[in-house]
Amino acid sequence: QVQLVESGGGLVQAGGSLSLSCVASGNTFSADTMGWYRQVPGKERELVAVISSGGSTNYADSVKGRFTISRDNAKNTVYLQMNSLKPEDTAVYYCQYSAPYYGLPYWGHGTQVTVSS
Repeated sequence: QVQLVESGGGLVQAGGSLSLSCVASGNTFSADTMGWYRQVPGKERELVAVISSGGSTNYADSVKGRFTISRDNAKNTVYLQMNSLKPEDTAVYYCQYSAPYYGLPYWGHGTQVTVSS
């Protein structure tokens, strides 16, 4: 099993920046993918950004050019730097861990990001 602990998030004004981090512990693998998803009430959880252990990244179109995902493999930690935040970025942000060995991904408990206009 894998445990995910998220930190960061909070309240910021539009145009501001926030950073999130997520540490994975437990039975992690060298070949895996970590990332961030977000969800607002009444809507499905959506991809924000993911990054493989090899450094390949994928971003949602809505955050390209504003958010940057990175990771430290030695620390099993993934980061999300969020710049030029917009009110529509307000959501609960969830960390995800996935690996071929596991059939389903693991999720963190989520951290609230609120962007005021």
